[in-house]
Amino acid sequence: MPYLNSCRLFLCILLFSLTFRCTPSSPPLKEHSPEKKASQKVFAIQQVNVIPMTSGGNILPNATVIIRNERIVSLNGPIPAEAEIIDGKGKWLIPGLIDMHVHVPTDMHFGPARPTQGATLFFDTQDMMTPYIANGVTTIFELTAKAEHFGQRNEIARGDVIGPHMALAALINGGEGSGRVVNTASDGRQAVRSAKAEGYEFIKVYSDLNVETYQAIIDEAKKQGLKTIGHIPNAFKGRLEQAFVPHFGMVAHGEEFSKQTNEYSEGDAQRFAQLAKKNETWLSPTLTTMERILTQVRSLDELRASPLLQYVHPLLQSKWLTANNYNRDTSPERVAHIGQLVDFNVKLVRAFKKAGVPIVVGTDTGVSGVMAGFAVHDEIELLVKAGMTPLEALASATRLPASWLGIDNEVGTIEVGKRADLILLDADPLTDITNTRKIRGVFVNGRWVDRSTSQAMLSGLSKRNQAAKNDYDWNKRRDY
Repeated sequence: MPYLNSCRLFLCILLFSLTFRCTPSSPPLKEHSPEKKASQKVFAIQQVNVIPMTSGGNILPNATVIIRNERIVSLNGPIPAEAEIIDGKGKWLIPGLIDMHVHVPTDMHFGPARPTQGATLFFDTQDMMTPYIANGVTTIFELTAKAEHFGQRNEIARGDVIGPHMALAALINGGEGSGRVVNTASDGRQAVRSAKAEGYEFIKVYSDLNVETYQAIIDEAKKQGLKTIGHIPNAFKGRLEQAFVPHFGMVAHGEEFSKQTNEYSEGDAQRFAQLAKKNETWLSPTLTTMERILTQVRSLDELRASPLLQYVHPLLQSKWLTANNYNRDTSPERVAHIGQLVDFNVKLVRAFKKAGVPIVVGTDTGVSGVMAGFAVHDEIELLVKAGMTPLEALASATRLPASWLGIDNEVGTIEVGKRADLILLDADPLTDITNTRKIRGVFVNGRWVDRSTSQAMLSGLSKRNQAAKNDYDWNKRRDY
């Protein structure tokens, strides 16, 4: 599937390959941000039904949850006199959601660099993070991380921006691409050491790595204490077993397995699941991505009419609607082929679940049509449609990704001592998984953002995007 791989190769290029020199965006507007975090604030959520998402944990009905200094300090303990009361009667509390595959836009400059040259295209970090928070996504895994993402993470840590916690993976590829490109084992090992020295916490392997270099990267990452995630390099076509070496931690797309077969059969899915099971390799199937690709191969009408497009930066709107790689070939043969891949992804989920391979929610946000924050709910619902129970799908978006990321002592479940990353829902998601969208409010690192606040943030984002579209014709200058 070269056309699918090319559309993901270095998402930064995919998203930002509009090689024009646009004028800087207007200064960030601060009125759309909630107040900076007040770490000493105390909250009490009363009479709420708690779905703790602990392994084997039971629902706690009509519970009282006390939050102090950004932490859960009590379940059903006394309510401090100074606590701000949140009415949880008839509502449901779940851990904040985790998206294990995103690509967040960052400031950049196009063209030849000059001494003192800074960015010429700016993205307001709050605007990038608002859709995540409005949808209860309190942790994201950036899989094409660069230095600018550390800056975004720092803005969030300072409290200047309310946004999800960010895990960062350095992407390493081979061939003749751009970025961290290595084609020998020694260079691969050095790339891993450099990434760790720069502060990256994970390594993402990519499609064009040769066998020797890939294996060296995985081995060096293990020595450096960095987990690995990514694609199955094309060099393993016909010899998939050799890709499953110890410490290859997670496959980032179900599509990576579809490249290894022409049959797309139940037997193929079961065989792949056993390989992953034996190697203790997890799966992030990104069902949403393939669904969106299929829609766009057929037509852009659904994307063009989406009410969520208003929350997407106008540069990306232009890219998605006027230079959409997926919509360039709309032949019946291609539509049928992408449909096969969508169906095979479902077979993979069922086979991997049956084999006991952990599956986590990842959306590949940044790909055309995959909307930040909203797509997490799409993915959870597709997992249920593919055969998971609502409880299993919620675990794939909470406890399991927290465990893989190594932050399960902080988030992923509702327990005393853990960070207050929580979602208050108006209805029970275990009876209907679509109820994860019925968000009354979100706690992110102990900061309470109620529905009226998040809706105001989304409304402000929409207005700024529309104003930016009016100020500049994003379709006028495109060198793709």
